[in-house]
Amino acid sequence: MGLLDVILGRSKPVRPDLDQLFAVPSAALTLQAAVGFAPTGLGSVCFAGVEGGGFARLQEDVRELLDADTERGGVPVEFSRDAYGYTWLLARHPADDSAALVNDLHAVNTLLQDGGFGPHLLCSLIGFRDAEGRALALVYLYKRGTFYPFAPLPDDAEKRDNQLELQVRGVLGDDLRVEKDLSRWFPVWGAPGL
Repeated sequence: MGLLDVILGRSKPVRPDLDQLFAVPSAALTLQAAVGFAPTGLGSVCFAGVEGGGFARLQEDVRELLDADTERGGVPVEFSRDAYGYTWLLARHPADDSAALVNDLHAVNTLLQDGGFGPHLLCSLIGFRDAEGRALALVYLYKRGTFYPFAPLPDDAEKRDNQLELQVRGVLGDDLRVEKDLSRWFPVWGAPGL
């Protein structure tokens, strides 16, 4: 950061640290023990769609990489587009194999980043449920290198369980780099994997 940046109040953006994703399996154990939320085995990556042959080839490379185990009983990945035009990739694994799910999400993020599409990556999420069926997601913000909890209220149109989100923040503070700025805890309504 230069002197002009300091004078003008500009800050240097945080470099993404994809290795933060590898802390999720440990955090999942803490989350289950502390508040009763267990992994669902579902996770997704969200990115802004890009047109062009290079991106289409990269998307096929991602599909081939993650679908490699379908002949051995693995579930193929699914691509979808949300109402805002963002592309989602949904990966599925057994609920008790958070490490494999995180490896897939890390691989997707890395392929997109290394392919020059890092600026288009938005977030990754890992889904959880409790015994009552309530949903919770740990959302990784690519551009911030941080996580935040997202807990939609069950059977309610676009309302969040803020109390649960703050409780999860407190529980996972030692396991994950939790986003401190609550205004960046964006809702991900209807996200695949939630």
